[in-house]
Amino acid sequence: MDLHAVVMAGGSGERLWPQSRRRRPKPLLPVAGGATLLAATLARAAQMTAPDRIWIVCTADHAAAIRAASGLPHGRVLVEPRARNTAMAVGYAAAHIARRFPDAVLAMLPADHMIPDGRAFAKAMRRAARAAEHADVLVTLGVAPTRAETGYGYLHVGEPVTGRHAAGLHRLRGFAEKPSAARARRYVADGGWLWNAGIFAWRAATILDEIERYEPALGRALAPLRHPRRHRTGGSGAAASGGSGAAARARVERAYRRAPSLPIDVAVLERSDRVWTLPIYFHWNDLGSWASLAQELGVRANTSRVVAGDAWLEAAPGNLVWGAKRPIALVGVEGLAVIDTGDALLVTRLDRSEEVRRLVARLREARRTDLL
Repeated sequence: MDLHAVVMAGGSGERLWPQSRRRRPKPLLPVAGGATLLAATLARAAQMTAPDRIWIVCTADHAAAIRAASGLPHGRVLVEPRARNTAMAVGYAAAHIARRFPDAVLAMLPADHMIPDGRAFAKAMRRAARAAEHADVLVTLGVAPTRAETGYGYLHVGEPVTGRHAAGLHRLRGFAEKPSAARARRYVADGGWLWNAGIFAWRAATILDEIERYEPALGRALAPLRHPRRHRTGGSGAAASGGSGAAARARVERAYRRAPSLPIDVAVLERSDRVWTLPIYFHWNDLGSWASLAQELGVRANTSRVVAGDAWLEAAPGNLVWGAKRPIALVGVEGLAVIDTGDALLVTRLDRSEEVRRLVARLREARRTDLL
């Protein structure tokens, strides 16, 4: 099996503002036991495949920082010229890798997850990849829920799959977007639902075929990347061969201008009849908000955590504090995230920290690029 790990590091991490910024995106935050989320993801990737089979997809804004932090060769950091959501990121990586490795199986790994048990994760990904290779299916990992979480999407598990390379896998009945609290409680009580982790395994050729089948506009945008010899624009050298250089970068830029902006779930997975799921039972957290980071770091009703800085807490349980140079003092408050970066200070209730994204949208509308 020619297994390639593709680390998806293109997210903006807006809900972790003001720590997550253009100059230091979410994957570069040092919250994974002192290491960055990107470093932890790359370490997990190295447990499942060879070093020369690890790739990163990131945006142009973050490319220099991601390259420096990852240490990967220039050619294995694929730079998106503009944000087009995960379907285009998946398609770009699949098209690029498939040209060089026609039999490639891709493990798609978000760069912002906390998964302490790297060995268990690598074992699960290899099992998912074997199923994807031999049954020619799209496999998504589903996390056994531990609570009625409203911030995640859910997978409705179907019947078990039989066969040599299908042990532990199930067909998928459907997807559910982030539910209400009441519905989330029903999902957990029912036992037939998993959290949608956004971690996938598939053959590069298969996901490209499914994109063409279910999202033709995206397939047309990707066609010159997948088959550059069929889509020459009059150039020679790199343009004709599909190699690197200015012509290849221009081809990627044109593809991104044409591509619709869609999540891969919406573009393909919710419509395809080739989707299986592999339930996983080890610890997983996507660190999607200050509340999820607080939970990961052990913040409880009677326990606060200080990530960094000079913090003084008096009768202030259940808070998350991340300071900079100036001291931070909390007295008689609870359930807060207090995040100071020196140029910005965020104070939010942890149970409303998902709304930070709306604040970032307002900053963008006001063109406060100094704070983004």
